[in-house]
Amino acid sequence: MNPDPTGTTSKEPVVRENVHLRPFNTLGVEATADYFAAVETAGQLFRLYRENLLEQDLWILGGGSNVLFAGRVHALVLKNEIDFRELLREDEDHVLLKAGGGSDWHGLVTCCVEKGWGGIENLALIPGTAGAAPVQNIGAYGTELSDCFIALEAFDLREGRLRTFSHEECRFGYRDSIFKKDFKNRFFIVSITLRLKKAPHAVRVNYRVLSERLAGKGIDRPGIKDVFEAVVEIRTEKLPDPSDLANAGSFFKNPVVSTAVLKKLQSGFREVPFYPAGEEQVKIPAGWLIEKAGWKGRRVGNVGTYENQALVIVNHGGATGDEIWALAVKICEDVRKKFGIELVPEVNVTGSAVE
Repeated sequence: MNPDPTGTTSKEPVVRENVHLRPFNTLGVEATADYFAAVETAGQLFRLYRENLLEQDLWILGGGSNVLFAGRVHALVLKNEIDFRELLREDEDHVLLKAGGGSDWHGLVTCCVEKGWGGIENLALIPGTAGAAPVQNIGAYGTELSDCFIALEAFDLREGRLRTFSHEECRFGYRDSIFKKDFKNRFFIVSITLRLKKAPHAVRVNYRVLSERLAGKGIDRPGIKDVFEAVVEIRTEKLPDPSDLANAGSFFKNPVVSTAVLKKLQSGFREVPFYPAGEEQVKIPAGWLIEKAGWKGRRVGNVGTYENQALVIVNHGGATGDEIWALAVKICEDVRKKFGIELVPEVNVTGSAVE
């Protein structure tokens, strides 16, 4: 595990013009960025700042698995390729692990599981980078990144300096953080630090589909690796591989509503699934709402929803960002008409369709 070199000895970053972004987004959308630079070290960010190349509109790109380019990107796209892992501290019970913002998230999870470090095994097979994980506060199967997050280091693209953000300063919420709102595209996440538990680690298996999968395999005392493998199996069955069928994973957030709204909904749909989400609030699966609105597996031209999971919008080939966004808007309209519930996109959208 080698730490990231952040000094001024870093090689000069290359800024290119008119770069095609299709290879850099899992929805496989054709789009062009006015300018593009792959960033491999924090030192390169300092160089870009000193050369006044950051004094323009900016768009930060990780693995491209949570973005929809709906038109030309009139900005400098900074792709995070800062990839490293560093063990900061270890005792009998815990480890502090630091990872580069451009590190592959699933690769990081796999490494931790192999070493017997628990805390993020439920977040296996989530596409994207470690730096994007806190922006989205990624979560799955009863676990969120914020559960084991300690801090992150980010480069202030406006002021040209590194800044450390604590757990509290990130203002984590459901699929949310300060970096999706107040500080969107201002801070480039260089690294994240996680606190992970060494075995024996109390795994989280209270999410129904996960507990049922483990029970079906005859595992009554699951460990870190058992949970990891079960999550990988479930996600592989439910979600298409972007290399086979272009998609951005879950396109919408699961809406959180009041218990009063739930009771009203249950009067017409007694089988509606829901999960506790705080005092007098519940979370309803967006996939269920979309399916009941008649959209599961439907196709409109080159775009549609996945046959096994209505929450996933897929590009069957040749779809534009505008086409995908138009379908998303139509799905939202139909869910609103049928249930009175607003769906909110989980993906980050940029381009002409939303400007």
